[in-house]
Amino acid sequence: MPDDELLSTHLQELRRGTAVLACLLVLREPNYGYALLDLLDRRGFAVDANTLYPLLRRLEKQGLLTSDWNTDESRPRKFYRTSPEGEELANALVRDWDGLDTAFRALRGES
Repeated sequence: MPDDELLSTHLQELRRGTAVLACLLVLREPNYGYALLDLLDRRGFAVDANTLYPLLRRLEKQGLLTSDWNTDESRPRKFYRTSPEGEELANALVRDWDGLDTAFRALRGES
């Protein structure tokens, strides 16, 4: 078993690589940052706020997310949603993920 620090480092790398897809999938329905953190965590995909917020800004800049400010409440919130381009990317990434899942199962002898 690897030591805790080594395992933590590799788990972080693995999750960082899948956070884009997780956000694109969940944000098919509009949501704001803090609620997205909570939703991802409840679904077993914990992401640190210091990772999520820069990721949301980057995905928006790349045109993969759109955003709107909701000022109806006392505290304005920026809501994000997957754009049509983001949806196309999410579909492509899911296809690749499914292929990787099949390959890993075969490598583990589960085919």
